[in-house]
Amino acid sequence: MKRPLTTIAGGLLGIFLTVALLKGGASVIQGQQSAAAPEFTLETPELSDVPDLGGVETDVGEEVPVDPAENGTVDPLSTPVRDIAPEQFGLPEEVTAKPLKRIEARQSLSEPVAKPEPIASVLRHPVALSAGLIQFDGDRLLQLDGLVSQTADRTCDANGKRWPCGLVARTAFRNFLRARALLCNVPKNGWQGTLTTTCTVNGIDLAVWLAKNGWAEASAGSPLETRVEAARQSGLGIFGDDPRSVGAAHAPLDEATTPEEPPINTDMLQPDL
Repeated sequence: MKRPLTTIAGGLLGIFLTVALLKGGASVIQGQQSAAAPEFTLETPELSDVPDLGGVETDVGEEVPVDPAENGTVDPLSTPVRDIAPEQFGLPEEVTAKPLKRIEARQSLSEPVAKPEPIASVLRHPVALSAGLIQFDGDRLLQLDGLVSQTADRTCDANGKRWPCGLVARTAFRNFLRARALLCNVPKNGWQGTLTTTCTVNGIDLAVWLAKNGWAEASAGSPLETRVEAARQSGLGIFGDDPRSVGAAHAPLDEATTPEEPPINTDMLQPDL
């Protein structure tokens, strides 16, 4: 019975000794750290100790930017400031302060390429696509100068009735041409696409013939405007009644037609649909 009690008492005594040793060691370590590190006190400077910032009064803790140029440390002329206003951006002050002066244009470094002068050429086998538009060789087109480009599907109103004036105008133009060769002003080496120029047949200007007979309209500023207006007032061509109607009165198509070129009877015109 006494042996177990002795064992327990010895164990408790060992525990107490261990705790006491740990506390003693901790006290020794803390004393050594305190002796090695002196106390540190944060000092706040007085206002009188703050250096002069160029005569600007400031509150404690407020940061004020200081221009180095004012203290004489930087030359203001060595760091120019560019004005970025829209009217002055990228321009020196001399240009904005003085009026602009126009100078002569620089001479071209190469000779300009001269456009070839048009020459009168005979064009054969014309095909009228519409009143004023002629086709040659499949891919070359010629628009008569001074006239508005017409389409064959145009329709007109006359006395409350609509009639295919575009087809009738094309038929009248084809009947006048009759596949004869034309004399046109074209570039010397030919052209591709659509060319706007003048043409004649047997000395008759094609654009003038279409304008005065009312089969086309003149472009703005064209010398043919007076002829087109005269045809409009007379009710000719697309400005009048359907020429296919029975009993419709029509003026001669061209008083300059020669005996070799019999006049065209517009009453018998039928659109080539």
